[in-house]
Amino acid sequence: MELFEFKGQRLQLLPEKAIYWENHKALLIADTHLGKITHFRKAGIPVPGHAAQQNLLILEKLFNDFTPETVYFLGDLFHSELNSEWLDFKLFLRKFSTVEYHLIEGNHDILHEISYQNSNFTVHQEPLLLSPFLLSHEPLENEYEGYNLCGHIHPGVTLRGMGRQKLTLPCFYFGSRQGIMPAFGIFTGLYKLNPSKEDSVFVVVKDKVVKVS
Repeated sequence: MELFEFKGQRLQLLPEKAIYWENHKALLIADTHLGKITHFRKAGIPVPGHAAQQNLLILEKLFNDFTPETVYFLGDLFHSELNSEWLDFKLFLRKFSTVEYHLIEGNHDILHEISYQNSNFTVHQEPLLLSPFLLSHEPLENEYEGYNLCGHIHPGVTLRGMGRQKLTLPCFYFGSRQGIMPAFGIFTGLYKLNPSKEDSVFVVVKDKVVKVS
């Protein structure tokens, strides 16, 4: 965990690739992509079956560790059409029924709104302003109010060692007007960023978060 005090807020950057926002007792999570593994397995792509439960196990650990009052999913909560992973997720939600859930819709969130009934879910089709942050799925390009926190691109940075050694790792990125969260889901790729010296970047290395710029 790395404590990042930013815009007057206390953000715990977690190795589980989530943020605990202390001021609001809230978890911020981007690009969970529940259902992706089951979707791929149905298509004949050889993905280990146990991987489908891994995201929920990590979520449960975060909920137990931080007891959040609210969880904000920054898009792409569910990857595809309805499948068994969504049913497992609804059972998970019942275990933490006092938590309030918000979803800022992403491009993969194609489930019908009826799927969120009988749960503490509020679905937002537009970015959500929660001062000083404006939460969205995709990075916003036009003028907007607040500092934009988003996901979507699954950011990573390449670290170089002695000789020709290099390693690309998921990261939390904070630029002058926009912050990008790493993808929470375990079965996601990386898009390599080239941050400037003025940006703040924290890489996720196993069970640690390390500031690299």
